Amino acid sequence: MSDATLHAVQHDPDSFAVQIADQVESFIVAVTEVARGDEPGSAIPFLLLEVSQLLLAGGRLGAHEDIVPDERYEADTGPEPDDVDELRERFAVLLDPADVYSEVFDPYVPRSTPVACRISDDLADIITDLRHGMAHYRAGRVTEALWWWQFSYFSNWGPTASAALRALQSLLAHIRTGSPLEELDGLDTDTPGDDESLAEEAGRVMAAEIAAPLGLRAERSRAAAAERSRAGRS
Repeated sequence: MSDATLHAVQHDPDSFAVQIADQVESFIVAVTEVARGDEPGSAIPFLLLEVSQLLLAGGRLGAHEDIVPDERYEADTGPEPDDVDELRERFAVLLDPADVYSEVFDPYVPRSTPVACRISDDLADIITDLRHGMAHYRAGRVTEALWWWQFSYFSNWGPTASAALRALQSLLAHIRTGSPLEELDGLDTDTPGDDESLAEEAGRVMAAEIAAPLGLRAERSRAAAAERSRAGRS
């Protein structure tokens, strides 16, 4: 698609391409800002909102007829941004110790074994995919950008975002109900640990850093943690 055509598309707010590109760019900007860690107490609900909105764009791409690129071979988008690893590390610190979660890759594979995933890895991977398509879009290759976003929605960032959304929703549910995470050991392959101490630490961190800014009482979270601990020992 020529620059002139791109110019025309960008001036039509009702264009499918413009709407998808706007949602993609909004996600990249917003989530990158969250990674700065300036407001850790609102990080989880904000990420939940942003991933939910991105998946709306993904749903529209998924429901759209197959997009066929103009060229047989994908044009070179140039070097990838070199800040992805930094973003990944920032998210890992921001979400610790609740970064690791359990996920089944394909719910239609019988007796699938859950595997360990990280929200920080998910967010970094999603941003990488979206940026790749955005590079095509900004270069005027609108059809190529839409093809990439649609293709990678089915093959990578869509399932990844869906898994991250479930994890974030579960985290927020734990926070709102004052319930610490029951079990983290066994999900992370880095270092072994004790189930009870990991759950206790997760509860403390969520109560101290996340629950309070959301208007929840830390005392309630600690009471719930103590009650669960007593029930587990009985």
